[in-house]
Amino acid sequence: MGTTTSTKSTENTANYDYVIVGGGLEGLAIAWGLTSRGEKSVLVLERGQLCGGMTGKSSGVVRSHYGTPSVAKMGWNGTKFLHRAEEILGDDCGFRNCGYMVGVGAENSDALKANVAMQQGLGIDVSFITGDDARELWPGLRVDDFDAIAYEPLGGRGDAPMLGMAFSVAARRQGATVRSGVNVTGFTCGADDRVTGVALADGSTVGAGQVILATGAWARQLGSTVGLDLPVHAQRAQLMLVSPGADLGRVPVLSDLVSLQYLCGEPNGEILCGNSDHRDPHWADPDNYRNRADDDFVEWTIGKLMHRLPDMPNPALSSSYAGCYDTTPDYNPIIGPSGVDGLFLAVGFAGHGYKIAPAVADL
Repeated sequence: MGTTTSTKSTENTANYDYVIVGGGLEGLAIAWGLTSRGEKSVLVLERGQLCGGMTGKSSGVVRSHYGTPSVAKMGWNGTKFLHRAEEILGDDCGFRNCGYMVGVGAENSDALKANVAMQQGLGIDVSFITGDDARELWPGLRVDDFDAIAYEPLGGRGDAPMLGMAFSVAARRQGATVRSGVNVTGFTCGADDRVTGVALADGSTVGAGQVILATGAWARQLGSTVGLDLPVHAQRAQLMLVSPGADLGRVPVLSDLVSLQYLCGEPNGEILCGNSDHRDPHWADPDNYRNRADDDFVEWTIGKLMHRLPDMPNPALSSSYAGCYDTTPDYNPIIGPSGVDGLFLAVGFAGHGYKIAPAVADL
């Protein structure tokens, strides 16, 4: 976020009931959520382009498969929302209902069964399927080392920037103000150390009844200016796009918890290959990190992919890229009061932000 400062100030150039710092998916979803409740005095500030940060790196997976009930419920809320997003927001949000399945080995079979039971208790549409069912959904899939497979028929893929921009348009239609190219460098505070607004790089300030911090991988820097030690760190995530050499058809998202990878069919027929192994996280500077996969990651990922899809006729690496998760120690988001009066947090989404954004808007 650049150099950050906290300023004792009562002077400002404007006043809003709510100032949201961060014009990515979560910040724009929150603006829509507030204005949907009739709030009109809502300002979103984004230092670059809307949805131009890590929102643009999202894999767009839609699922409710979480071991934490609150997050599973948020995923289910988002899944149902995305099926109606065009009707609700008045815009195409890029969602494709291709389904979501997760396969585990024998060592995780009991845990998966417990998760599915918990999720079903929350009303989530999920059930177990056989290996034959999985191969029918994704032809050529190796399933012999899966001990259990769960399937969410309403899951799938989406487009995080498209959803974010749809939230932006709808929020502005409902009265919000959205400004891009505005760098927030810190907060203004009153005599009682209550956050009263934000300080901008041009020297001006904006007053706020409530500031909401939604800057993802950049949250830690701004939080530190008011004494917060946010446990949010930027974790570099590498991804690959592979052409399988033949038409995949419409396949579900696969979370492969044996090989610790996830695979998604892209609209152009490629396979997006992501990593689910977080035992050795790569911490990064979100403003300065390598935006393509490392050679050893490519080799490692190709090995896992070929194990799971051994019958691809002519696979070829198309491209690779990287992004940064805003990661917390337990990989669950922080949504709530910050402990500093006047400052609310919506940070630490750890790669889950896309599918739970509609629930974040509600919260």
